[in-house]
Amino acid sequence: MFERESDEELLARTASGEQRAFRPLVTRHMGRAIRLAQAIIGDASEADDVAQDAFLRVWRQAGSFDPGIARFTTWLHRIVVNLAIDRTRRPRAEPIELAADIPSDEPGALLTLVAAEERDMVRDALAGLPERQRAAIALFHFEGLSGREAATAMSLSEKAFESLLTRARATLKQAVRSAQKHHDA
Repeated sequence: MFERESDEELLARTASGEQRAFRPLVTRHMGRAIRLAQAIIGDASEADDVAQDAFLRVWRQAGSFDPGIARFTTWLHRIVVNLAIDRTRRPRAEPIELAADIPSDEPGALLTLVAAEERDMVRDALAGLPERQRAAIALFHFEGLSGREAATAMSLSEKAFESLLTRARATLKQAVRSAQKHHDA
């Protein structure tokens, strides 16, 4: 019934009391919200909580959305980024360390292990970035937003976003190099 309606139309219907119009918004965008939150937070269960909180906020504030100012997805990204950054600032308990995998004797197992170590280095380096830098990388590289869209989602000018993204890339590159040197030593 609502498949052909735009996100903005669905949100307007939601704001006017049509509760069924909200479900397609959640269906369309929950995965994106979780991915973005996870890129910022680094924890899947926390990211799921942030995404759910974001949609709760969308539900409650549907009437305050102005399609003349931004697209629905930009508004949603802004909400997710803000909630995720807030979540990273809260103290949290450290997860129980998982047992290491037992290495395999199969050919190619070494390549798989090396690739996993490289992914871990990048993930750890990304986790070490300040929240706003992580958000910039997540929006631009993981979510594929344009510089203008990502800047709007972060409430920044395009120039400020470009500067933030450049600093984030440089910091990430240096952190990965540092981790590689430490690993190789």
